[in-house]
Amino acid sequence: MSGAQELDTRHDGGLLVARAAKSTVASLFSSRARVHPDRPALDDGVRVTTYGELEQRVARLAGALASRGVVRGARVAVLSENRSEYLEIDLAAARLGAIVACQNWRLSPSELRYCLDLVEPACVLVSPRHEAKLAALDGAWPPPIVLGPEYERAIAEAAAAPLGEDVDPEDALFILYTSGTTGLPKGAVISHRAEIARNLVMRAELGLAGDDGTVAWPPLYHMGATEWSLGTLMSGGTVYVADGYDPARLADLVATKKLGWLLLMPGMVGAFAAELRARGTKPRGVRICGVMADLVPRTELAEITRLLGAPYGNTFGATETGCPPCSSNLIPVGVEPDRLSKEQSPYCEIRLVDRAGCDVPDGTPGELWMRGPTLFSGYFRADETNARDFAGGWFHMGDVFVRNADGSLDFVDRVKYLIKSGGENVYPAEIERVLFQEPRVADAAVVRRPDAKWGEVPVAFVARRDESLTADDLRARCRAELAGYKQPKDIVFIPLDAFPRSASGKVQRHELEKLLEPQKDPR
Repeated sequence: MSGAQELDTRHDGGLLVARAAKSTVASLFSSRARVHPDRPALDDGVRVTTYGELEQRVARLAGALASRGVVRGARVAVLSENRSEYLEIDLAAARLGAIVACQNWRLSPSELRYCLDLVEPACVLVSPRHEAKLAALDGAWPPPIVLGPEYERAIAEAAAAPLGEDVDPEDALFILYTSGTTGLPKGAVISHRAEIARNLVMRAELGLAGDDGTVAWPPLYHMGATEWSLGTLMSGGTVYVADGYDPARLADLVATKKLGWLLLMPGMVGAFAAELRARGTKPRGVRICGVMADLVPRTELAEITRLLGAPYGNTFGATETGCPPCSSNLIPVGVEPDRLSKEQSPYCEIRLVDRAGCDVPDGTPGELWMRGPTLFSGYFRADETNARDFAGGWFHMGDVFVRNADGSLDFVDRVKYLIKSGGENVYPAEIERVLFQEPRVADAAVVRRPDAKWGEVPVAFVARRDESLTADDLRARCRAELAGYKQPKDIVFIPLDAFPRSASGKVQRHELEKLLEPQKDPR
């Protein structure tokens, strides 16, 4: 096309062409409902809702929200465990161009109030389980709609709202609060564009089919369940909604349903494998299982893939990025991997940089910076944070990687969690990988402890799967594979269920650090 023929988007013709490209999560779901109205969309174990039924409920719920002042850009706060209604709310807000602020019911009252005050919700929806918790906050937001009879009346009495023609793919769809070791939660803003791109990338890279189902058992206030669920509803599959991790129901679904990516978090892989063995479960068809392979003992990786007949997702992503930047690698069935190197997604660009923002050579640790279509839209009402984390036009992930000669990437650790020992940087994951090579280790995490001589030293917390394992056994492994300054100065054995974890399954190192603090004399 010559310069004279280039489209001028300032004129009506150009605006119409641009508008034709503006599909949203709501419009793509609606198109699936028209194509497959009788196909199951949501199944919570009690009620099955077809695509046609869900489309009608979502349209009427959007009308109910609009009658309460919810407009494009307004925030709708949800405080609820996993329920089918949660996904109805997501789609209804998407239909209006509103934003769902997904509240973490595990937060302390002060944290939860902060998260609600941050978004200034135009409407609040709460489940009966968390109604008292919300009421105790005594916030200035509107009276909530309680899921159940009140919610059903609101839908029944409302007129269906049409799809919002002015909703733009760059409009925010979610605010998901990211967890951190210090400070208050940050609200990551996820757009329609990012959600659509994440779904396309996941299916393109991992070979998922349109009618593959997913199990929404992790909390819907986190990326995993929300993203997989909406991606499934945009593609024509069934979302099996579960109220948290229920190994018996999860095993039943594995045996009877065709599933795409079965999310399994670190700390539960071994337990779910035991459940499958005890029941003699024969999977109907799971394409991929698991996340965060670096945090799972390698013997468990081999076992769970054999039991499910599915490879393990050796990926690395974040709430802010989706499955990229490292979403192109699977651990084959039955393999106990020697290394857990990642492959970069072809649908993003990355750089590894030093503290000055200069690219580092292969073999040198550097913070990963990324850009691409799956990226989030910054943190809500956090201009200073966004200016820092997007400096140079790249998102600074805060994760340290090393690029190998073959182009693969090895995760090292978080930038912000360094152990500075005698002037040397020690990354906990370096030590944890050695500990996980011991088959008798069920789980392990390394934290820092203040030290008068070295400033800080590493300390390892370990859960045993076999009581014959001793600290000396682990010290011998560490001496064989780690530099002297990286040796854990103490090894503390604790039960597996004593590891403090976030809702996404990540060990909370700051909580483990508290176990190392000297106890104050009560006198």
